[in-house]
Amino acid sequence: MNNGDQGLTILLNAAGQTYARLIQDRFPNVCTIVVSSPDDLERYIGEADVLLASRFPVHLFDRAKRLRWFQCTNAGVDSLMPILDKVGELLVTSARGIHGDVIADYVMAGVTMLHWDFRRLLQEQADRKWNPRYVAPLGEKTLGVVGLGSIGSTIARRAKSAGMSVVGSKRDISAPVEGVDQLFASDALGELLPLCDFVVLALPATPDTVGVIGADALARMKPDAFLVNIARGDVVVEADLVQALQKGTIAGAMLDVFEREPLPIESPLWDMPNVIATPHVAGSPTNYSERVFSIFAENIECFLNGAPMRNVINLKRGY
Repeated sequence: MNNGDQGLTILLNAAGQTYARLIQDRFPNVCTIVVSSPDDLERYIGEADVLLASRFPVHLFDRAKRLRWFQCTNAGVDSLMPILDKVGELLVTSARGIHGDVIADYVMAGVTMLHWDFRRLLQEQADRKWNPRYVAPLGEKTLGVVGLGSIGSTIARRAKSAGMSVVGSKRDISAPVEGVDQLFASDALGELLPLCDFVVLALPATPDTVGVIGADALARMKPDAFLVNIARGDVVVEADLVQALQKGTIAGAMLDVFEREPLPIESPLWDMPNVIATPHVAGSPTNYSERVFSIFAENIECFLNGAPMRNVINLKRGY
């Protein structure tokens, strides 16, 4: 614990040692408490003015009597959804903006692997089979981005730079989005999906987006189209996706997020030849802590000085 005289106490979980050092170097008069267990979290939550964590401990909300600000280390704050009606004046900020470049790397690598059917190529290499084929340029394909926030917009620009046609959907379509050839309202997925060779999900996790991609939406996709999910697992009805992949309703998928994580060992997604499954790594750059701290430090300055803060979440919308 680092005690200070500015009256601000920041609570961090066991993974927060790096953040604690950075905070103490930059703000030596701020108090930091790093907890190493659930019992410690329960013990100290009542002393915190600020919580820095990837998830909000909703079961302890009523104990957090002093808490004024939750800085989430993720872009999404869906862990707060169960208590949105209780949070009142709690200030919530996110790490939006730090993930876009690395997630765009992941998406474009995935699109390329799916398009070239790299799973098959690698299996043929392992089997010492020589099977040449022709493949259309990616520039002839259309990529759709469902959710054009910070991450989705970065993906759209990257796809456009690869020569692809890009369509996308978002809540407010009153202004154009760089790299997007055609914009659709968020309730017009039925019009967007049939246009796409690749559908990338970059939606925030809110009650409105749970299950947005189910059997009906999948049936509207081209049978030779691919789904890429880097949003949250519950935006897709996983059982419907499995069925669509098995029946050939769509050609394949690259999935970094799932309804249950880790992905259960009995899930059929592990063994499907038309699926690439990864362990929630798309938004994990090697300098993650430093990226988060660049936002957090700016926000601490603003918080101490009563200035507008960065990445403030609209709790009515959930993002």
